[in-house]
Amino acid sequence: MTNTLVTVLTPAIVAFVIGILITPLITHFLYKHKVWKKTGGKVAIGGHAATEFNRLKGINETRTPRMGGIVIWSSVLLTLGGLYALAYLFPTSILADLDFLSRSQTLIPAGALLIGALLGLLNDVYDVAHGGVGMRLSARLGIIVVLAGTLGWWFYDKLGVTAVNIPLDGAFELGILIVPFFIVLTLVLYASGVIDGIDGLSGGVFASVFAAYAGIAIVQDQIGLATFCAALVGGILAFLWFNIPPARFWMTETGTMALTLALAVVVFMTDSLGDGHGVALMFIVAFPLLATVASNILQLSYRKLTGKKLFRIAPLHHHFEAIGWSSEKVTMRYWIISIICAVIGVIVATSI
Repeated sequence: MTNTLVTVLTPAIVAFVIGILITPLITHFLYKHKVWKKTGGKVAIGGHAATEFNRLKGINETRTPRMGGIVIWSSVLLTLGGLYALAYLFPTSILADLDFLSRSQTLIPAGALLIGALLGLLNDVYDVAHGGVGMRLSARLGIIVVLAGTLGWWFYDKLGVTAVNIPLDGAFELGILIVPFFIVLTLVLYASGVIDGIDGLSGGVFASVFAAYAGIAIVQDQIGLATFCAALVGGILAFLWFNIPPARFWMTETGTMALTLALAVVVFMTDSLGDGHGVALMFIVAFPLLATVASNILQLSYRKLTGKKLFRIAPLHHHFEAIGWSSEKVTMRYWIISIICAVIGVIVATSI
């Protein structure tokens, strides 16, 4: 177990250090080129001004750079590539044991991370260049559906994944329907990216989620996947170091799209492929993310049915701000809940 922990945690430390070192360069670039919205505020889905959001966050959008998620995925990918290169150059040294790039466990989630990062970066660039109007939501969702469909087909056709494990009840066979199931799961997790709305909030939540899945993967002897998740935690913590209030930058799409796509893959890989219950455990581990999505759905549904708002503002974390909680209080309480959910998730994984 000691050697396993060293193997898993060392790349996480490396990713954190790399993230800390590259952030000043990234920050300098973002501030130099004024990578923020030139006009604050946003428009609600119904086409009207999002009054509560604009009151709470509108001004800050013209002061805080976007694209801070670059810190996360670049530190992880630099760690992945760097340790692979060192293992190739020194195959008989201890460095070879730290190489966690493998076709069976890390290539797919790393690919999802990179694709999500680049697509999110494209949206962020478009957002800044066009006065706060990024790619249309329908276009982004369409891209996610295509990507998720491709990944889902790969799981089905190449890896033979046709079922989802149900705790205490065996496998639930879906056959080819595993592909649309994966698409829906990916869309739900992508929608949770709106949790990136308060300084420090998204970083703490995502760090807890990936830390939990690192533990779950260790339990299931998926060491390469566990190391990838741990490296993500290292990269996220480096980002979080500079994102705590007052944030030096925000994660935005290049971070949230990268993380949610990678998370969808990790959830699936820790299910039947790992002889585990990754999908079911998601409802525990990622509860704050799922609650964020649920609050948006409830808000839209309630407003359609009654013409009134269920929450002062959705998603839920902004509702708490609107009723008087300080942003720091919201963030810290979300962190506490996320850590509790992560710990419970790992405990459950060892028990079923």
